[in-house]
Amino acid sequence: MRWISRLAAVALAACLQACVTAPASAPVAPSAAVAEARAPVTILVSIDGFRADYLDRGITPNLSKLAANGVRAAMRPSFPSKTFPNHYALVTGLRPDRNGIVANKMEDAGRPGEVFTMASDDPFWWNEATPIWVDAEKAGVRTATMFWPGSNVPVGGTKAAKWPYTVTGGTRPSDWQQYNEAIAPGQRVNTILDWMRRPAAIRPRFATMYFEEVDTAGHVYGPDDARTNAAIADVDREIGALVDGLAALGQPANLVIVADHGMAATSSERTIALDRLLTAGDYRVVEAGPYASLAAVPGHEASLEAKLLKPHEHMQCWRKAEIPARFHYGANPRVPPYLCLAETGWQVLEKAPPAGSTGGAHGYDNAAPEMAALFLANGPAFASGKQLAPFDNVDVYALLHDLLGLAPAKDVDGSDSVFREVLASNRR
Repeated sequence: MRWISRLAAVALAACLQACVTAPASAPVAPSAAVAEARAPVTILVSIDGFRADYLDRGITPNLSKLAANGVRAAMRPSFPSKTFPNHYALVTGLRPDRNGIVANKMEDAGRPGEVFTMASDDPFWWNEATPIWVDAEKAGVRTATMFWPGSNVPVGGTKAAKWPYTVTGGTRPSDWQQYNEAIAPGQRVNTILDWMRRPAAIRPRFATMYFEEVDTAGHVYGPDDARTNAAIADVDREIGALVDGLAALGQPANLVIVADHGMAATSSERTIALDRLLTAGDYRVVEAGPYASLAAVPGHEASLEAKLLKPHEHMQCWRKAEIPARFHYGANPRVPPYLCLAETGWQVLEKAPPAGSTGGAHGYDNAAPEMAALFLANGPAFASGKQLAPFDNVDVYALLHDLLGLAPAKDVDGSDSVFREVLASNRR
């Protein structure tokens, strides 16, 4: 036990020393860390299929609050009012006829036998336009995408024709995620927030995020179903989590929340079956639904046109060169030779669907009220409590240029003029 006696002696000596030593000054509490002064970031959020009037259903407290303290509008999609053409229009400022993504499914004579689908990531399909994240990266503005059609593609690159199909050249966002529907909405929000926790040197100044739930529910159940309303409310909660998370970080943000298109109710009772109108062997269908795009079997053009181009109830058909100018569609070689557009709520299908089926669809006339898409902007760059008249979605690209301090967009189809009255003087 000798070590215990020694320890006691040391303790006793320390106590005696304390009695004869002047008391030390009380330690000074460290000053509170100075909060980082963060510049606003810009976050572009897509809620696929969020029809503009969904905001008026009383089930979106977070989005409605952002709208009340910011800017809202019913935005016109580009034609065709489909997902990929409009997502690319939003970030390139070019309508589908010019941005090259003319449909969710398309062909190109330069790639015989190949079909573009929503899983295609070959730069060949995407290189006809330059998205905002490429503009920003080339200007030294770091970007990150938590999903957006085309954001996983090295735009400007070339994909090898043979295995291992490597891509040379091109530009992607500094951070990007391959689309995966299994990644839950909350995970997507948390990814954005994690990016914002980074040191300033590697923190993105521009980010995108994408939600598909509202579109999926609208297709399956229709736009007026309670289950579609539930999907709307679910996404609204995620927007609330994003806003709260940014506030907790002290990160100011200019939120630009958009949809690519709206949604219209459909029914098997409102269909036009092409196999009942046309002669088998005269044509092949590239896409079908709210519109159908077709090509004639070589040598069968006259036979096809005789039946296709005559008047039809609930549907109009044109040669691509004769599509009405207001659609700004038909000049791109990727647009098939013939287009048939259904009346809103009707569908042009290869065959009649099962009786009694209902749901929702988009792809109709982009001026139809049912196709109007959500636009909402909130943040230090925007005035509060403003509502804009409907505008074309290609204008959003020019707005993003302004928010990021990039040079004005040139040779595009949109303009920032519609936003000038709602941009605050301290915009960035």
